[in-house]
Amino acid sequence: MPKRVIVLGSTGSIGRAALEVAAALPDEIVIVGLAARHQWQLLAEQAAQYAVPAVAIAGEAYYDKLHRQCPRGTRVLAGIAGLVELVETSAADFVLAAIVGAAGLPATLAAVRRGLDVGLANKESLVVAGALLMPLAAERGATIVPVDSEHSAIFQALHAGRREDVRRIHLTASGGPFREWPAARIAEATLADALNHPTWSMGPKVTIDSATMMNKALEIIEARWLFGVAAEQINVVIHPESVVHSMVEFQDGSIIAQLGTPDMKTPIQYALTYPRRVSGLGAPLDWSQARCLHFEPPDFDRFPALRLGYQAASDGSTGGAVLNAANEVAVERFRSGAIPFGRIASATADVYRRHKLAAQPALDDLLAADAWAREEMDRCIRS
Repeated sequence: MPKRVIVLGSTGSIGRAALEVAAALPDEIVIVGLAARHQWQLLAEQAAQYAVPAVAIAGEAYYDKLHRQCPRGTRVLAGIAGLVELVETSAADFVLAAIVGAAGLPATLAAVRRGLDVGLANKESLVVAGALLMPLAAERGATIVPVDSEHSAIFQALHAGRREDVRRIHLTASGGPFREWPAARIAEATLADALNHPTWSMGPKVTIDSATMMNKALEIIEARWLFGVAAEQINVVIHPESVVHSMVEFQDGSIIAQLGTPDMKTPIQYALTYPRRVSGLGAPLDWSQARCLHFEPPDFDRFPALRLGYQAASDGSTGGAVLNAANEVAVERFRSGAIPFGRIASATADVYRRHKLAAQPALDDLLAADAWAREEMDRCIRS
């Protein structure tokens, strides 16, 4: 019987790739629900193409347009509550959580509360609420399968040994478009420069995060919660070829790596078909061709966002929520031309320093920290 899948974030790069994977594996996957933040036109097209019974749009203002455009009989929901209702009421086995930002968190938590397995491409769910999400998943019997190529690699490599025997996790990073740029040039980078990633094709927010290396900072926090390791057990390694997607080092010194072509369809398919592996769209590495793989340590002075990632991973509490929200606003302001590229990390650091960590935060505390950080970043930029 095919796995029944809801795709949250179906109009983004991960969501569109997931639908391609599903279309190529009709005996393995059937799409039963779709959701997006605001791209209602594409969502309506997807609803017709995949004949889904229900869709949801996070932006409530788009409800009427989406409702008119969707096929007759398609149930249309709106708002964050609509995303949650889609997850709670659909006949699904699996939820792919790929909505960028904290907007996808409530629906992801709803999936875990139902005991559904979750393919997590929305790293913010763990960055903001890992302390809530992982214990809840354990309680409800939900498996969290990471979709980020790095965390998927770690998830796979961990099958080679026991969790208690892990010494360190090595997160690989391409280094982004500014890997060899001096600090002064990085600070003045244009939007076009930041979006010119040398390896991966991603959405603009994630691509800019790769340029600042904030994406790796968030992945440090994500790994801390996902794999139950301390911040000091997580190491970042620059690997420009993006062939080794990450590594796990065990106590005996053995290092297990997962390799593959830099194509997100492979980890997406692995999550969708887990624990099975089937032939699909991912192209294997061609070992008949000579290749070189390079590794180097990151430069924390040129990419200060990495220090923030380690700090927030070590702090726990509301640190991840503040870091994530402040960075989201800073990236938006950079894209609009309000601040230079170099201000993204420095302004985010300013906001993080002003925050007071909450003791044993509940979801409301995490959401309040998210809201505070957004307002504080706006004040920081205006001042």
